Amino acid sequence: MIAFGQRPWGIMQRLFQVSYVMISLFALLAVIAPATAKPFTYVNARFGTVCTFPDQIFTERMPEPENGDGLEWHSVDGASVACYGSYNALDDTPKSLIDNEKSNPEPGEKVTYSKSGENWAVLSGTKGDKIFYRRSVFGKEDVIHSVFIEYPAALKAKYDPLVGAIAPSLHEASGSNSK
Repeated sequence: MIAFGQRPWGIMQRLFQVSYVMISLFALLAVIAPATAKPFTYVNARFGTVCTFPDQIFTERMPEPENGDGLEWHSVDGASVACYGSYNALDDTPKSLIDNEKSNPEPGEKVTYSKSGENWAVLSGTKGDKIFYRRSVFGKEDVIHSVFIEYPAALKAKYDPLVGAIAPSLHEASGSNSK
């Protein structure tokens, strides 16, 4: 019922304003939620590889491989994160690791970015309709610690900030059980 002296378009304008505010809040929450997801830290018992990621996004843990080298988690929208260690059987350096990966890519894989430092290497690129990012840290006892993140290219805006948070969390646990 319209109150005395109130015009019908005034009510419609007010409903539109309230609807706009509600839609804006839901949109803001959708953007903020991934950025404020609770972190989970995984420590690999075999190699002492450590990485931290939001387990509210990567909710599906894959079965542990028999060799115990690491674990992988998937998200409901097609992304994945894997944290693992391996022996440096090829005596790679950070630079040679990059060179080897670039010269022997997996089918459909294209490396578009690479960089290395004294004890680390980063590779990123595309594989089909997905973007991948791999950071490796060369640790003690000839172990390479790695985190591998892959996500649909269509979700770049969502996952690029997460990659920026997950990648630097990769490190070797102090007093690790690697051998």
